[in-house]
Amino acid sequence: MVRILDLFSGAGGMSLGFEMANFDLICAVDHWQDALTSLKHNSPKTRTELLDLSDKAAIENLCESLSEIDVVVGGPPCQGFSIAGKRDPNDIRNRLYEGFVEAIRILKPRAFVMENVPSIASPTNMELFQDIVGDFEILGYSVSSQVLLASNFGVPQNRRRMFIVGIAGTSSEFRFPSGGQALISSRDAISDLPDSGVPDGSSYPKPPEGSFQEWARNDSRTLSNHQSTSHSAQTIEVISHVPDGGNYKSLPESLTGIRNVNIAWTRLDSKKPSFTIDTGHRHHFHYEFNRVPTARESARLQSFPDKFVFLGSKTSQLRQIGNAVPPLMAKAIAEALSAQMSK
Repeated sequence: MVRILDLFSGAGGMSLGFEMANFDLICAVDHWQDALTSLKHNSPKTRTELLDLSDKAAIENLCESLSEIDVVVGGPPCQGFSIAGKRDPNDIRNRLYEGFVEAIRILKPRAFVMENVPSIASPTNMELFQDIVGDFEILGYSVSSQVLLASNFGVPQNRRRMFIVGIAGTSSEFRFPSGGQALISSRDAISDLPDSGVPDGSSYPKPPEGSFQEWARNDSRTLSNHQSTSHSAQTIEVISHVPDGGNYKSLPESLTGIRNVNIAWTRLDSKKPSFTIDTGHRHHFHYEFNRVPTARESARLQSFPDKFVFLGSKTSQLRQIGNAVPPLMAKAIAEALSAQMSK
């Protein structure tokens, strides 16, 4: 099997997708213990390391302790590039990719896959993006990059991500998967999950409705991470005015100023893939129920199967899920990489 190292792993969305494509996850590294605890719970044989990946000495020690690694994957933090953030080109987190480059330099894997937000290659960030690509090319990699849409790969979410893929010792470019799968709607993903929260380990209240839900439940006999948020009477009253797929524009004038954020009071559209899942900011609501999505619903929309259980507080779970690479999106990249490496 092809052995992988996952840097900036979070709870393991990227590496889970690679494992679905029969890659072997050897080690996962992150600076947040909650995420590593969830990853270890779901992948007990994987070595996990809590490390500051801006520390080159720590990276060197890690790499020296690893046997042969074929592929390095990971998503350095993107807050400095993200349109959801301040988009500060001087954000110190923008330089965390250098830890990823350092690991590539030492380990010399056959290939790497780095993920980030599309705006990493925006005009504002283009100089830094070219530096990133150049650093990998200096190390002897043919580098390709492309923005992909998660919903094209069976993920019930319109999440756009930039993937940078490098292959060692070749002049050929990586051929990105084309996707084109049938779209999975929010309803397709979560309609079998109840309005009221349930304790972890509860039985599913009703049968799966459709092939995606059957896939999500595979190897899972009970429901976890489905605890609902208790909202104030005012919040319930306000969101009750917003229809399926609607937003703040549907509110009566007397209620429009309660939250002065354009994305506030946005409902999922039951007939379309979800908008990009966030880390639990309480602006996005279920298409039918007067509450925000549960951690399990968010995990489904990210394409995590139900057998993948998130640990920690509900706030932590939502953050782990929102920060993750959708596993089915990563699986498509992994399958394309595996096919190209085998040639």
